[in-house]
Amino acid sequence: MTRNSTSLRDRSAIVIGSGIGGLAMGIRLQSLGFDTTILEKLDGPGGRAYVRKADGFTFDMGPTVLTVPHFIEELFSLERGAPGLLEPDFPESVRKAERVKSGVSGGPSTSRYVTIRPILPFYRIYFDDGTFFDYDGDPDSTRRQIAALAPEDLAGYERFHDDAKAIFERGFLELGYTYFGDLQSMLRVVPDLLRLDAVRPLFSFVRRYFKNPKMQQVFSFEPLLVGGNPMKVPAIYAMIHFVEKTWGIHFAMGGTGALVDGFVRKFEELGGKIRFDAEVEKIDVDAPRGRLGKRSVKGVTLASGEQLRANLVVSNGDYVTTYRKLIEPRHRLVNSDARINLAKPSMSVVVVYFGFRDNGQLKLPHHTIILGPRYEELLTDIFDRRILASDFSQYLHVPTVTDPSLAPPGHHAAYTLIPVPHNGSGLEWSKLGEPFVDKVLTFLDERGYIPDLRERLVHKSWVTPDYYQDTLLSHLGNAFGVEPVLWQTAFMRPHNRSEDIAGLYLVGANAQPGGGTPSVMMSAKMTAREIAKDYGLDLGLLRGVPAPVSR
Repeated sequence: MTRNSTSLRDRSAIVIGSGIGGLAMGIRLQSLGFDTTILEKLDGPGGRAYVRKADGFTFDMGPTVLTVPHFIEELFSLERGAPGLLEPDFPESVRKAERVKSGVSGGPSTSRYVTIRPILPFYRIYFDDGTFFDYDGDPDSTRRQIAALAPEDLAGYERFHDDAKAIFERGFLELGYTYFGDLQSMLRVVPDLLRLDAVRPLFSFVRRYFKNPKMQQVFSFEPLLVGGNPMKVPAIYAMIHFVEKTWGIHFAMGGTGALVDGFVRKFEELGGKIRFDAEVEKIDVDAPRGRLGKRSVKGVTLASGEQLRANLVVSNGDYVTTYRKLIEPRHRLVNSDARINLAKPSMSVVVVYFGFRDNGQLKLPHHTIILGPRYEELLTDIFDRRILASDFSQYLHVPTVTDPSLAPPGHHAAYTLIPVPHNGSGLEWSKLGEPFVDKVLTFLDERGYIPDLRERLVHKSWVTPDYYQDTLLSHLGNAFGVEPVLWQTAFMRPHNRSEDIAGLYLVGANAQPGGGTPSVMMSAKMTAREIAKDYGLDLGLLRGVPAPVSR
């Protein structure tokens, strides 16, 4: 459907939420010629990537792993009337990136807003027996470590490497930006996915190549970083191995919050406006015109009662919250309560933010994965049984290894993230939170990851699933949106263009293609393309669209 095939006479657009997906969407809307306002419930930008400052420490509250710097560079290079939607998604110059090495990894446009550096190793993965695997994307280093830990799996790694590369080339480089808006679009790619064995569960796929449990964990844990259960996500997620291997893992100096600030600055330079403390209470919808007409969005109503008008609204919020809480049931025929109730939310997390005095003996890298004594059983406890197990695994982030400015002199800032069930579990985090946090910090101290941590601790705070539910308005306190299981992938994932309401769109972790920092930036480009189609925009003639008039 072409919503406005004549011109952008009414170029007003609203984006709900200033997460990375919402900011990327705002930048793209401004480049398309819309006059965009981003509305944020919190008192600052970022959404899940909000920044917490306390006692002289700066803590990124959410995503800290950046990959595919090309996506960031593309956003920072956009200009008014130059949306870049017709340019190659993966230019040849970025398809075969050189091996990641030390130095600055951002492109020329990125460097005007934020400094991005590669991190090596990508992750240090500790097993419960104290051994570890440094994953750095270097095939030779990978082979040496497999030979030391699991020599029986060397041949299996070669086969895994080849098959994961084939999935990456087809599933990411060729299909990564495919919008599955109808069933036919998905059916066309199913034969290829079946041929690549990309629909079977990832852990089952990995076990075809690796016999040793340690290697099975090393090459299957990554979906946990986007809220997926390795036992259930489709094997297409094996491409993450090659996404990281190809473009590396990066860090924004000053933290992910510095990247968020850069996106805000770019958005405002393009003429966009952002409002904080502006919670949306309702998406306003016009009644259908005629018997067969479709409902149309007409703006939003804030919790303050203020009404804002726009002929285009994009939600960067939770899928269930957007439809169930912000849109009246009478306007939702496809995304009805019955359908919404079938949506399976991702797991949640407890994140502990802590600062400690440096004694000059910290041996941890920037990113550390600490695996517990159980893997498959723990995943079952979190995703299926929804219980708080006595053991746990965690992702430990110590950014001051790379950027000391995030802590007072002589100190380190850190956070550790522990996967836990979402609030459908019924766990009472108001009672469980503090004892659990103390247990985690004691573990890091007594197991020698950060010796004498309790004595050197100067700051401690945390969030539980209640924060994601009550503050970020995520259904059941999920931390990553709709869970990436097979039946919530591609066409079966919430659509970026609303099936119910003209002019309403979704962007971010809950929409296609899914969660994770690179994916939500991809989601913004996919949604922008659908908007361009719906508004009949001739992208070849857009250059020269005037800047918005200040109001």
